[in-house]
Amino acid sequence: MSDKEKHTGMETRAIEVEGPGLSQQRCVLVQVQGPEPGKIFQLTQARMVVGKSPDADIIVPDLTVSRQHFEVLEENGRFLIKDLGSTNGTELDGAAVREAYLRPGSTIKAGKVVFRFQTEYDPVHIQPSKREKFGHLHGRSVRMREIFAMLEKVSPSDVTVLLIGPTGTGKGAAAAAIHDKSPRRKGPFVVVDCGAVAHNLIESELFGHVKGAFTGATGLRQGALEQSQGGTLFLDELDDLPLDLQPKLLRAIEERVFVRVGSTKPIPFDARIIAASKKDLRREVADGRFREDLYYRLSVVTVRLPSLRERTEDIPVLFDHFASDTDLSFADLDEGMKARWLNHSWPGNVRELRNAVERSKALSSDGLAAGYGVAANSGSAVGTLSPNYSIPFKEAKERLVDAFEREYLTRLLARATGGVAGAARTAGIDRKHLYALLEKHGLGKPKRS
Repeated sequence: MSDKEKHTGMETRAIEVEGPGLSQQRCVLVQVQGPEPGKIFQLTQARMVVGKSPDADIIVPDLTVSRQHFEVLEENGRFLIKDLGSTNGTELDGAAVREAYLRPGSTIKAGKVVFRFQTEYDPVHIQPSKREKFGHLHGRSVRMREIFAMLEKVSPSDVTVLLIGPTGTGKGAAAAAIHDKSPRRKGPFVVVDCGAVAHNLIESELFGHVKGAFTGATGLRQGALEQSQGGTLFLDELDDLPLDLQPKLLRAIEERVFVRVGSTKPIPFDARIIAASKKDLRREVADGRFREDLYYRLSVVTVRLPSLRERTEDIPVLFDHFASDTDLSFADLDEGMKARWLNHSWPGNVRELRNAVERSKALSSDGLAAGYGVAANSGSAVGTLSPNYSIPFKEAKERLVDAFEREYLTRLLARATGGVAGAARTAGIDRKHLYALLEKHGLGKPKRS
């Protein structure tokens, strides 16, 4: 927090790097029942008093509200509500409280007046970084240099970061670079891939367990939260975290304490949290597949890493980076080969490009021509889809699914009539899901008959 922010009691809230621009998160109280329903009150100070007194920060002219009814305090990015000895009391989500932490979506009742605590976003502008790399992330596009500028700002702090983007866009590299440029860089960098751990083991993976906690627990085991003490905990593929485990993770992050499976002894938790998801967690929240309170706790700073087809001007930079230990150079390719690299759809994003460069180096030829799934990605029909057995299971599966999706959609678009609705009926899927798949693979919409 700057000296100016300390003086005014105001603090810059979360920054979200999403879509073409950036936005700043702010927290507000919305009056949903009372004398001015729909009115929005900005929480712009570290302490704000709500009541009917003219001296209150948020004045509510209602007979059931005390002169100073409750206050909202900001503490290290969290908001605490405290009743100030009001006549009719303060309720949070239907329960009487003296003090409690607020979560987005919580309702506060003071007398007969009801507020909702929520977050909103305002557009902000950030000057793109002059650098063309951040850790192992490379790019000269404005989009990437804006991201570099944001990561340069947040890395020295302890702020929680949420990385969103398709598989292969560099979320892991971004998380590692944030850790390496933070005050915690001498501490451990612990990675938990929520999608690679069996659901019945993920709780132990995160929190650890004591001997006898469950069948097979033959001794004490430290979990990722404990292993990351003093460093950074990177929760990858967060969208795969079981819904029933999310409240326990939220409590650990908020209260900075956790309990091993099978134990009742609390253990302090001191690590920075960086999370990553291949899915838009706001949509997952809307569809009931992810907890809203956990999403808002993790999305203090949200950075969306773009797919490679959104920043094709970075392909030469990335090519030269991955080929830096050889005489290969993008500038030396013939025009036809350059066009192939620039026009390829890159469903595997930067990871796929890196592998293609590796093939070029190994075979002294065009890595795309020798690459996995090129026919499917070029839009031509393929007879079979074969997995690459030489790479990790998860990556091989994702590539195979991506190749299948693109091939299926390509054939669907070629035969479907009746626009998106007709294509969705033919495929037996929801129109919104079809739109998302078409956008994911850079395909056009089906023609209307």
